[in-house]
Amino acid sequence: MSAVFLAAEAATRALPVVGGVLGAGGVAVAALPARVRMRAELRKRWRSWAVAAPLFLGAFLVGRAGAFVLAAGLGVVAVAEYARLARLGRGEQAVLLAAAVAVPALAWAAPGTDALRAAGALFGAAVVVAVVRGDASGGFTRACRTLFGLVWIPVALAGLVLLDADTALAVGIAVAFGDVGAWCGGTALGRRGPLARPLSPLSPHKTWAGVVGAAAATAGALAAVGQFSAVLWGAVLAGGVLGDLVESMVKREAGVKDAGSWLPGFGGLLDRIDSLLVALLLVMVAGVGM
Repeated sequence: MSAVFLAAEAATRALPVVGGVLGAGGVAVAALPARVRMRAELRKRWRSWAVAAPLFLGAFLVGRAGAFVLAAGLGVVAVAEYARLARLGRGEQAVLLAAAVAVPALAWAAPGTDALRAAGALFGAAVVVAVVRGDASGGFTRACRTLFGLVWIPVALAGLVLLDADTALAVGIAVAFGDVGAWCGGTALGRRGPLARPLSPLSPHKTWAGVVGAAAATAGALAAVGQFSAVLWGAVLAGGVLGDLVESMVKREAGVKDAGSWLPGFGGLLDRIDSLLVALLLVMVAGVGM
């Protein structure tokens, strides 16, 4: 069977799950009474999900080419937001933007590329601007931030192309469900008791109750799309929790609340895909769906 057919089949299988949850969520947020403090915010988030979900599923209907377009498109927007947060110069921004397209393209054209050669190329791309400019005062910091951005965004998003369609879709859906589950768990269980303890000073509002909610939601999502395994579940859950905290760390150092302001209910794209990025990296490290 062709890769296009397999990818389209995977997206078709996931459609009832995503559509059903979106429909139920839409009814729920529409029925929220006016006294609910977050009613307007939740409605904005639902509208963003209603646009993002068809785009995500639709990309896989055309196979690896669609996955490449999705990864490159997300990457270009995300690295632009990251470059602003990290206060990178134009040279480093250009490197990140080029990598946002080139890394997923390489994953599409040559999925078996040697990892050591790829790592060497990324390192060279990260340091070349600062070295050529002879920046002795801030070049090392900018090079490190550029290398971090290269791995965190373009390399992670290449997983949408490198992983088989079933796994890539399952990871994306499970991360989305996990985000909702974390919010529900934190709201329902995170007010008092041991589960109310914050995960990290980086984000005091994220509690162990949220992890419990995320664990249940990711497990349910993976089971619903027929992709549950202990290894995949563990990688997605750990990636979702860690990804959220990683972006909090970046934003705290930058002194901002959100990575952007254009995505209703979320802020910027990085605020929406931070968990997906680390989850994809950990799933690739675990070797699931490769």
